[in-house]
Amino acid sequence: MNRMSWHGKLALNGLAILVSAFMFFPIFWLVMTSFKTNALAGSRDPAFIFSPTLVNYVNAIVDKDYFHYALNSLITSFGSTVICMALAIPAAYSMVFRRSKYTDGTMLWMLSIKMLPAVGVLVPIFIVYKSISLLDTTLGLMFLYAEMNLPIVVWLLYTYFKDVPEPILEAAEIDGASLFARLWRIVLPLSMPGVLSTALLVVVLAWNESFWAVNLTKVDGATLAVFVSGFKAARGQFWASMAAASTLAVIPVLIAGWFTQRQLVRGLTFGAVK
Repeated sequence: MNRMSWHGKLALNGLAILVSAFMFFPIFWLVMTSFKTNALAGSRDPAFIFSPTLVNYVNAIVDKDYFHYALNSLITSFGSTVICMALAIPAAYSMVFRRSKYTDGTMLWMLSIKMLPAVGVLVPIFIVYKSISLLDTTLGLMFLYAEMNLPIVVWLLYTYFKDVPEPILEAAEIDGASLFARLWRIVLPLSMPGVLSTALLVVVLAWNESFWAVNLTKVDGATLAVFVSGFKAARGQFWASMAAASTLAVIPVLIAGWFTQRQLVRGLTFGAVK
């Protein structure tokens, strides 16, 4: 295999830097806007040189009770992830190692649910949640997020579990290992990178979900999505305040992604090379 020439490497590195800068610019602009005044942020002429202010962050954290919404986001994200993984792991295990003639059809049916527009089921879910007192609760969002992410999680775990050598499970079964023991002591340890990366993905998806949070919660169960949308008033949008709120909303995910990026990449590439 011929090595790439130096000008080819230079062009490839330059393209990578360009794409990275293009992807990072919205985050840079968001953070920079959060330090402006609302008047300056709403101006048609973009200002790169200005006197920064922390008033937007003080307003978001102190006056708008940021930590209440952040705690709700934390509870719903991790709670829904636990529920989703608890249901998806045995489901994926059975579909891989206890296949039937209905397995493929069930997998396709589960995936087709993700194609359903959320707005199409908003009214019935709202009515059901109101009748069972789950409106404006973190518990209601946890169940909904878990159900919403369950199909994609089952599919991901299905692909990871398929890479587990079946003869190992057969040998364990001959030795008397129970179904739970084979799952807990063999399948999960061997596919742990994929399981962890899937769990991280579910946390991020639940953290970023805004449609259901805005429509089903108001105060008690409201997440950071509701927190950010609260900076839009009838007389206009407060761009600087909204930028500060958005920055506070994405910082936890960015920090978590930074510390778990190695595990995430390892899980996404798990089983790619035999």
